[in-house]
Amino acid sequence: MKLKLTLAAVALALAPGMAAAMCSWEKTQKSASQCGAGQVWDADSQSCITPPSS
Repeated sequence: MKLKLTLAAVALALAPGMAAAMCSWEKTQKSASQCGAGQVWDADSQSCITPPSS
């Protein structure tokens, strides 16, 4: 009984930290599908850019 209570307390104590970590990780994940019309994903700058015209 004491072990179950301890494990439950640890899980509840860690839950907010894990939730916050997931939220901040998702905000940094961006891909080419989120770029606007005429823009491409630049992996170096991790952002959408307008390609130079030739």
